[in-house]
Amino acid sequence: MRRRRLAPLLAVSVTATLAPVLATSTATAAPAAAPSAAASSAAGKGALDRYTRQKPEWKRCGDGTPAEFECATVKVPLDYQDPGGARIDVAISRIRATSPDRLGVLFSNPGGPGGPGLFMPLALAEELPEELRGKYDLIGFDPRGVGESTPVSCGLEEKEWNWLRPYKEETFDTDVAWARSVAEKCKEKAGDTLPHITTRNTARDMDVIRAILGEKKLSYLGYSYGTYLGTVYTQLFPGRSDRMVLDSAIDPERAWRGMIQWWAEGAEPAYHRWTEWVAERSDTYGLGDTPKKVDRAFWDLVEQADETPIEIDGERVTGDDIRGGMRPSFFSPEHATEVFLRVRDAAAGTSGASGTSGTSGTPGTAASTGTLGLFARAQGPGTAAEEVDDNGMASFWAVVCGDNSAAWSRDPESYRADAIADRGRYPLFGDFASSIKPCAFWDESAEPVTTVKNKVGSLIVQNEWDSQTPLPSGQALHTALKGSKMVTVLGGEGHGVYPSGNTCTDAAVTGYLLTGKLPKKDVTCQATPASNEEARRQQRGKDIVPGSPLPERAPDRF
Repeated sequence: MRRRRLAPLLAVSVTATLAPVLATSTATAAPAAAPSAAASSAAGKGALDRYTRQKPEWKRCGDGTPAEFECATVKVPLDYQDPGGARIDVAISRIRATSPDRLGVLFSNPGGPGGPGLFMPLALAEELPEELRGKYDLIGFDPRGVGESTPVSCGLEEKEWNWLRPYKEETFDTDVAWARSVAEKCKEKAGDTLPHITTRNTARDMDVIRAILGEKKLSYLGYSYGTYLGTVYTQLFPGRSDRMVLDSAIDPERAWRGMIQWWAEGAEPAYHRWTEWVAERSDTYGLGDTPKKVDRAFWDLVEQADETPIEIDGERVTGDDIRGGMRPSFFSPEHATEVFLRVRDAAAGTSGASGTSGTSGTPGTAASTGTLGLFARAQGPGTAAEEVDDNGMASFWAVVCGDNSAAWSRDPESYRADAIADRGRYPLFGDFASSIKPCAFWDESAEPVTTVKNKVGSLIVQNEWDSQTPLPSGQALHTALKGSKMVTVLGGEGHGVYPSGNTCTDAAVTGYLLTGKLPKKDVTCQATPASNEEARRQQRGKDIVPGSPLPERAPDRF
């Protein structure tokens, strides 16, 4: 989850131990169960009874997991327009409430698209504030097409995973061919399944699971992409939505091309904040005593690397790598300065460029955290370096392209024009965000995009300086959800807020989950040094080259 300590570790360990258990824990039908009213707008009343009457066969998730962490597999329709047709598996998990004051079920999603969520109950059980522990049945699941939930694949090779590509006239035709090839491979390999791997259908799966569990409503804690999933659930099932926490929010009007472009738009104010921060500390860092001088120092280094790539930890780093790879770092000025100084030292051939361990740095030898992760090539689409299948990328494209195909032009030349224009408007990342993607060659969406406009009560939680879902994105969701309240963390850095140890933010969210009562008005909190340091610590461990398809805290996911 977004408190960040457990999620990557648990995702690896749980995935490694669950497959045999899930294979033998498929739900069975309950012949005496009453019909459920959980049918979605895509299926008539009673059409989903065969699914909502299932009785999950809960079993311990794995030998290396706690006994209370239980897993099962349920069946859902591949296509909710045809609930009597093909079925797929959805892997679910839970840790049951232990308090006599049980509050219901708390579903969760860690982000993505393409991120597994089966491990979330374990993370939440450890990270939730003491007042909440044991009050909810904690429910996790791998979204359809992901992980243990009938995983999809496009048969993509690792060289095809790099999808955030800078615009260059001499390589654009190659990029167009790459995008077309990815779309064609996906259609050939999984063309019958991918059109149904969408956020709307995952929200319907959540409602089927809710009904299977015998709950009238569900509460929810979703991060990043998970905020969009939760938002779509409130639109499709407003009467089933209880306490909905949406942390680091997606603007539903910009799903999905516009959200990727937010990365470029949001990076510019973060970059300018960094130049001001460094200029104020010119005696320490020596990069210039005005923002303009710091800006010049950065672009001089970019130009130098474009002319002669810089070798860092065995990798040749270009100017494009620097501006694209440092984008998320700029949302934490201290961390961005550490990275910049190490790249500068590498260019100068000084000792600060090495990948050796260190603690706090001095000017010219910024703090080290082992190898310089910013420019390390990632190993695969999952959370484990050993995982080399393309499930993460396949499910990512299924959602990003399939949720709203209308957002993606079919004319490759329009992407060229957008990339050139946005490189001018947003020099750090504009061309990366706006250039060609496989969605240009994707089939049309099976359904229209979800229009979000409802009065369901929800709590939106947002850091001011979030690299993946910038503050205006959260504010846009707040506007769309008429019944929502918003917690804004001024000065807050990092992607994901709750729980952070910040008394103000934790109290607002915990109070809502405990009582169901939203704050009377929007809440503004101040970031704490401890919460921002945690965000920096996580950033140091997650900086990677754009295009590395890692769903957990990666700079190319939500």
